[in-house]
Amino acid sequence: MADMVTMDLVSPEKLLLSDAYEMVVVPGAEGDFAVMAGHTPITSSLRPGVISIYEGDVEKDRIFVNGGFVQVAEDKMTVLAEEAIHVADLDRSRLEQKIKDAAEDVEDAKDDEVRRKAQENKEHLEQLLEALA
Repeated sequence: MADMVTMDLVSPEKLLLSDAYEMVVVPGAEGDFAVMAGHTPITSSLRPGVISIYEGDVEKDRIFVNGGFVQVAEDKMTVLAEEAIHVADLDRSRLEQKIKDAAEDVEDAKDDEVRRKAQENKEHLEQLLEALA
């Protein structure tokens, strides 16, 4: 059996995953990086993107994270995500409609603060849609 790295993935709501994997690719602030057993200890912030979990060279799971932090220490990694959603749980047509609605909210905004919040929501939805690609 291949060497494994244990990953705990925690969102504000709950512990989402706690298991051992051959390789996990995370969206670090400075670019994606792969974590395998024996990885050099590192702490990094996460940018919005997809965590990919591999067994051998087969991608077994994809989880969208909207920022957070990852800490790696040899054969253990902990991901503290601001938000985490299994990509398989996303619905493309529903997201596309939400993006259209959010674009209308941006256009209809009466002041800068409302416009900024609507734009942030639209960008977040676009990141979720991109995760489906």
